[in-house]
Amino acid sequence: MTVDLLEFDSEELYFDEPINPKTAGLLAKASELYGQDEAETALMHAYFLEPEHPTVLVALYRYYYYQHRLADSLLVADRVLRVFAKRLELPEDWRDLSEMHLGCGVMVSMTMVRFYMQALKGAGYLELRLGDYTSAMKRLEKVVELDSKDRLGALALLAVVREALNKQSDTVSA
Repeated sequence: MTVDLLEFDSEELYFDEPINPKTAGLLAKASELYGQDEAETALMHAYFLEPEHPTVLVALYRYYYYQHRLADSLLVADRVLRVFAKRLELPEDWRDLSEMHLGCGVMVSMTMVRFYMQALKGAGYLELRLGDYTSAMKRLEKVVELDSKDRLGALALLAVVREALNKQSDTVSA
């Protein structure tokens, strides 16, 4: 069974999931205060109220990413993987993920599977940016393995990681 990560009906997207009004207010406050320390405080408060809500996780991820706090973004991406693995009844460890698991996950929600796979690709990208090429390669290889049509565009990132690893090994052997 091949899962096409661009094929999904009119399922709800992550931002369609109902959110507590207090949490929504904190996210709005964080947006208004962007660039100030209070923005992170509001985001963390929202996270403590709803630590598994996808909108909260995306807001936190983006905040850290755009603040160039890539290691913190990676922590959030890994949190997304754990939360959505549980929701989709996938293996806890992404390394154990198979096409059969994704097929079963699609029966729960195709959009959640796509969100999960985007988080896995995003984590690989962050590891690439952080210089952890070996780990980035493993994550991106898993995405490519499961996304045989390359709908998520992980092949290009994988090529960048492999090139970086080759340069690294050329430098070591020189």
